[in-house]
Amino acid sequence: MNIIVCISSVPDTTSKIKFNENSEFDSNGIQFIINPYDEFGLTKAVKIKAKVGGTITVVSVGDISSEPVIRKSLAIGADKAIRINASPKDSFETANLISNYLKNIEYDIIIAGRESIDYNGSAVPCMIAEILDIPFINACIGLELNNNGAELVREIDGGKEFISSSLPLIIGGQKGLVEESELLIPNMRGIMQSRTKPLEIIDPENVVNRIKTTNLENPPSKKECKLVEGENVKELIALLQNEAKVI
Repeated sequence: MNIIVCISSVPDTTSKIKFNENSEFDSNGIQFIINPYDEFGLTKAVKIKAKVGGTITVVSVGDISSEPVIRKSLAIGADKAIRINASPKDSFETANLISNYLKNIEYDIIIAGRESIDYNGSAVPCMIAEILDIPFINACIGLELNNNGAELVREIDGGKEFISSSLPLIIGGQKGLVEESELLIPNMRGIMQSRTKPLEIIDPENVVNRIKTTNLENPPSKKECKLVEGENVKELIALLQNEAKVI
């Protein structure tokens, strides 16, 4: 079983995001982590490997600064990693670079996160599926492999959808694929082994950028919160009418 896991490096949710004078993202002082949705997928891949055997290959698009995150994925349980040496500007560029690599190798299943928590585009997995012409299941919360293919569960509005698919395919995973309590924390043995596992760096081919970011800015600061005693209804109405102007 050849399992591909797409990994992206994203700012920790506790990081304070800021932009420089050129309206570009300022990465100074930012802690980067494995995209949480990708981490659910990586943990599921490790579980599949433990059950049926196989090889887990992590594929990521990024510059050298993303290597600590890639090494963490190796420490968690991936067997090898591919870093496509580029700083992608949009979802299509990322999907195209990953697809160009995957066209030349054999794989049974591609596991990606439903979206990355920095741009929340939810576009890369479905674009990969279109380029490679393979089935795509998004919002996947259940995955079991069998001799003939895969049995999947995806989250839909108001319920769940149960799907059968042939292999190869790609999924966009999320919480439920595994639970947070099941996420794997690298131990010392895994960290030491990750240093010797192969991390191949390849140069990008057919780079296509279709989006140009013109400006980035922080959202407006939250206004001061005013508290009103529960029994002081008149003051509350006055504030809502004269200051908030919502009534």
